[in-house]
Amino acid sequence: MNRLRWRARRGMLELDILLQDFLERHYPDLPSSQQIAFGDLLELGDNELWDMIQTNQSVVQPEQAIIIEWLRTGKQKMKPPTKATLTFDNGAKPIELPVLSGNLGPSVIDIRSLGKSGYFTYDPGFQATASCSSSITFIDGDKGLLYYRGYPIEQLAQHSDFIEVAYLLQYGELPTAEQKQHFDATMRQHSMLHDQINMVFRGFRRDAHPMAVMVGVVGALSAFYHDSLDINDPRHREVSAFRLLAKVPTIAAGSYKYNTGQPFMYPQNRLGYVENFMHMMFATPCEPYVANPVLTRALERIMILHADHEQNASTSTVRLAGSSGANPFACISAGIASLWGPAHGGANEAVLKMLEEIGDVSRIGAFIERAKDKSNSFRLMGFGHRVYKNMDPRAAVMRETCHEVLDELGLNDDPLFKIARKLEQVALEDEYFIAKKLYPNVDFYSGIVLRALGIPVNMFTAIFAMARTAGWVAQWNEMIGDPENKIGRPRQLYVGEVRRDYIAVDKR
Repeated sequence: MNRLRWRARRGMLELDILLQDFLERHYPDLPSSQQIAFGDLLELGDNELWDMIQTNQSVVQPEQAIIIEWLRTGKQKMKPPTKATLTFDNGAKPIELPVLSGNLGPSVIDIRSLGKSGYFTYDPGFQATASCSSSITFIDGDKGLLYYRGYPIEQLAQHSDFIEVAYLLQYGELPTAEQKQHFDATMRQHSMLHDQINMVFRGFRRDAHPMAVMVGVVGALSAFYHDSLDINDPRHREVSAFRLLAKVPTIAAGSYKYNTGQPFMYPQNRLGYVENFMHMMFATPCEPYVANPVLTRALERIMILHADHEQNASTSTVRLAGSSGANPFACISAGIASLWGPAHGGANEAVLKMLEEIGDVSRIGAFIERAKDKSNSFRLMGFGHRVYKNMDPRAAVMRETCHEVLDELGLNDDPLFKIARKLEQVALEDEYFIAKKLYPNVDFYSGIVLRALGIPVNMFTAIFAMARTAGWVAQWNEMIGDPENKIGRPRQLYVGEVRRDYIAVDKR
């Protein structure tokens, strides 16, 4: 029974309570066939089992069907928990903690009062910690769901554009035609940089990484735009949001131009948001430049898919910096610095490096075997995801876009892209990858698309930062407007030396 109790402990609180209650009340009296069926059900993932209980879908195995029906009855009787009790094995007084439920996703235990009792929680990497409440983005990693303000990412990527998505993230609703036109026009008016910012660029070495330039220049914006730095004024926050959304693409393109030694290209208000960025990246004063609409749409989809992703490392960095009252330009600069880390924003760059390392289609088999070998540290980049335990919902859209771009540019016979397509095919058909749900993720396809667009590898994370600015700004604005907002101050489990007295240097 102890082993079963442990297996019945789940990540979803409602399911945990339901299974534990069933285990104690009914399991001991079940015939052995139904006890086995219950054990088999515990092998299912939380969301799969919860869906089976919630819906009226038929259960093929008869013994399991009986168990599910009992669990459904128990669920109908079960009210959502409102409190949890923390008990101690030393006889200390139990502590009651509120349980809060959102509109989607797991319930959370509110531990804010725990510190008053002399305890902290310990959760390195915040694996099971909700640092805030938010109404912007929802992720269900088991089901492979990503919603912006309730809208599935697949629908937005197929039918919307980046301006509309940025508006949605910022204001919570899709804009009317008039609202979208006003939002777009305002963004265009803010896209040009203060002329003296060119001198900030020139303070960097020509071979500086574009992300280093972006961290510095975005942070420096606060030195040029003093009229929108009162974070307690909603209008100031809105103006800062416009400026960041409009100017970050100009800065990103400028970091590329400066790196290559080409002259900066000014934004053109006649062009759309993504088309304007491509103009600033690839045009020169010598001749006209017209962006390919297929490539423009591909980059727009990449930006929509990367616009926000809940409370990840960079978004949490923006919120933590913002909780101190720092100005929005400094907060977004902090987010860019966090995104620069290879464990966060560098995944699509790592995919390209891996494809170059493979070098030829004939070597794919050897690399697949290395990935399967537990004693080998090598792993295939662009497969699987820390959050999505099923298919990355962004990957299907990006896969279609990838093939459109390669067809448009006639690059299907490019050696690197041939490796990518063959690797994708092998991974989707190989039983090892299927069993472990190591599907190609959005980074696998986006890296291929960005390379096909002619964007150098060292600019990949800068493109990511440009897209994610929409989410960062929305998250920052939501946090500042939250009446419960407090400065972030994590605690620690101290494992250093206990108190000791100073010893003079001649006696050590």
